[in-house]
Amino acid sequence: MNIHSVWAIYRFEMARALRTVFQSIISPVISTVLYFVVFGAAMGSRVTEIDGVAYGSFIVPGLIMLSLLTQSIANASFGIYFPRFVGTIFELLSAPISYFEMVLGYVGAAATKSIVLGLIILATASFIVPIHIAHPFWMLLFLVLTAATFSLFGFIIGVWADGFEKLQIIPLLIITPLTFLGGSFYSINVLPSFWQKISLFNPVVYLISGFRWSFYEVSDVSVGVSLAMTFVFLGICLVTVAWIFRTGYKIKN
Repeated sequence: MNIHSVWAIYRFEMARALRTVFQSIISPVISTVLYFVVFGAAMGSRVTEIDGVAYGSFIVPGLIMLSLLTQSIANASFGIYFPRFVGTIFELLSAPISYFEMVLGYVGAAATKSIVLGLIILATASFIVPIHIAHPFWMLLFLVLTAATFSLFGFIIGVWADGFEKLQIIPLLIITPLTFLGGSFYSINVLPSFWQKISLFNPVVYLISGFRWSFYEVSDVSVGVSLAMTFVFLGICLVTVAWIFRTGYKIKN
């Protein structure tokens, strides 16, 4: 493996995050805190607890996952789209670096930024509400797997998009609504039976449920199922990325 090439791409992408620290870190943290204040104040006065967990504490994993999904996609999609937009992608394609190493550099940087952001939000929330992490290892595992999976998904979007507006279509019209409807601010067990079954078709439910279990040992679906669904989506993204580079879809032309 060409470690120097991977490190060069990784370092460049991380440096871009530091140059835009307000957009990359501060803005998502402020948005999450506002979500927390609004939903915590509005709903917390009416719903004191869910599954034995105080409502303010209950929504913390959902808020972290909301930021993690959106930022992973945004970081990775822009990271690969911009070289395509300015034409520097051809310099990468002609360099002595494999497709795997290219993806590792871009996706690794995007996942790192998202994980750091998630930990910052967790630390910020701990000053506002009491937080207990029952299973730190599983919490970090879900955090890393989710960041890596959706960074790969963002990479795919960045390759597919042929304009800046298309970079926002899927995150705004699909991912964000699915996250809100995936139990970020409530348990799907409080829904009527019909809507509970409908919610199970939402893949984000499994991500949030498993992540919340690592905090409070409460979940809407089995932890094993949550972990399995995460690996399934990760596998789909890996296969799609492999197909993109094998066919040269929107990369070589």
